[in-house]
Formats: sequence, C-alpha cells, structure tokens
Amino acid sequence: AVETIHARAHEPLTVSDIARVADLSVRGLQESFQRTLDRTPMQYLREVRLRRAHADLLRAEPGSVSVAEVAARWGFTHMGRFSGEYLRRFGEYPKQTLRR
Repeated sequence: AVETIHARAHEPLTVSDIARVADLSVRGLQESFQRTLDRTPMQYLREVRLRRAHADLLRAEPGSVSVAEVAARWGFTHMGRFSGEYLRRFGEYPKQTLRR
C-alpha cells in the first residue's frame, strides 16, 4: 500500500483504490496504517503529496511555474487548503518556497 501511494501519488487515489491494490479491505488497510504509521492512508498520501509539491517548488525557477500548477500536479484542488497545510508542514507559504 505504501509503495502504491508513492508510485501513484500524482493520481486521484481513494482509500478503496489503495486497499484493492494491497488486497485488503478498506477497514484492514486503515487499521494497518493506524497501527504501523499512526495515521490514515489518506493522511499519509497527503503528506507524500505535500513533500513532492515542496520538492517541485524548491527546484522550480520562479516565473517558470505557478504554485497553482504544482498544487494541481499533486492533487490539491483547493488553493486555500493547500496553502494552509503547506504552511503547517513547512513553516512558510508555497509562494515563499518558490521564490527561493
């Protein structure tokens, strides 16, 4: 399941999709993640996506890509929520990361 999340983080994944690939029930998947990683599969997926967005923003040349483009690439559709989660995780707004 973890490998699937990393390999397909750019795709629109659901808990059911991940459970199916891992050959587990949704409940079994959720319990396994909670027990071993202390988070839900979707929380884990969101963290992977945030880290990938952060890496993309660090590598990007300012002016060559927008924060919205990077966010959309990693499955974030609501910019306000993305910015808030990004700020909580990295201590700065995505626009600040892109400017570095």
